[in-house]
Amino acid sequence: MEQRLLQSYRDELMQLEEKSNLRSLPEIIHRERDVIRRGRQMLNLSSNDYLGLASDISLRREFLESLTPENFLPSSSSSRLLTGNFEANRDLEDLLCRLFGAESSLVFSSGYHMNTGILPAVCNSRTLILADKLVHASLIDGIRLSKAGFARYRHNDFEQLESLLYKNHADYERIIIVTESIFSMDGDEADLRRLVALKKSYPHVMLYVDEAHAVGTRGGKGLGCAEEQGCIADIDFLTGTFGKALASVGGYIVCSRVIRDYLVNKMRTLIFTTALPPVNLMWTRFIMERFGSFADKRNYLKKISYRLREQLAAKGYECPSTSQIIPVMIGDSGSAILKAEDLQRKGFYMLPVRPPTVPEGTSRIRISLTASIRAEEVEHLISLL
Repeated sequence: MEQRLLQSYRDELMQLEEKSNLRSLPEIIHRERDVIRRGRQMLNLSSNDYLGLASDISLRREFLESLTPENFLPSSSSSRLLTGNFEANRDLEDLLCRLFGAESSLVFSSGYHMNTGILPAVCNSRTLILADKLVHASLIDGIRLSKAGFARYRHNDFEQLESLLYKNHADYERIIIVTESIFSMDGDEADLRRLVALKKSYPHVMLYVDEAHAVGTRGGKGLGCAEEQGCIADIDFLTGTFGKALASVGGYIVCSRVIRDYLVNKMRTLIFTTALPPVNLMWTRFIMERFGSFADKRNYLKKISYRLREQLAAKGYECPSTSQIIPVMIGDSGSAILKAEDLQRKGFYMLPVRPPTVPEGTSRIRISLTASIRAEEVEHLISLL
């Protein structure tokens, strides 16, 4: 009986393998900027460590000097509403408020918990969500878990979004526009100023912006595209993650005090999840307190990203990116796998991105540049492509 029950799963796995879409967990060893897989050492171009902070040993040494057996707490042992709300939570949230000039903030155990929890908490059946077609899977899951009506507008098609607002604004108590600032697969970005203008066109429209791939890399202080475009104060739900450029773990929202208090009372992925360990919160605060000193890293990342995008376009690749996330469009999954394997043999650890992460026929190699990559390595990669 047990084997019969499992057969349908086996069949589906075989179908994925036939389409070159079967996934497995890679066994890799990390060596600062590099990874070692199957005995081959390669430059890591698949990490979200955009500023190179996660591989910076000097930063780790400095942080470790601040730890003692008393303040090194590797577990919170509870949700925040029980006994897991440590002083480290308050310190980090206070810092976020100061950096963003915000009334309030809230820290979550992960970006996934953040995006799957906020929208179900703040939406009801009289809410309409209008989401960019390419928002992250975690946001799609959050939308599906909510009681809101929803529609997805074509990627960065603000004319269609405006039409949807016009047609629906009278039928709902609240409309929430949902977007990322830098999109995780194409590496392009949203015009946040235009979204703010659309939001302000109607009295009951709110704006949700996920800065996961922008915080740390954009803006004079590294606060993201909202800082760069001068519209932090106009975004109702300004979210981001600590697990990419900030070299840590967790997610955050900067928002009004009312929204924060409402989430504390209604957000299931906050209420029923073990809180982040205090040592992780301390490390995140340690990194964020040094944001101003990372301007050179941001500028260098911008420079090498522009160089690679420019050369890809010159070689005939479709390159929608405006950021450090640079897709090399291949097409079918099998060809993307072969291309990735070829580049790995030549010393660059890059992975194919395939359906269902991206639509059928748009499999790609996703290059994630970091500030730890040397200019000559970028030139070598260009020559290989």
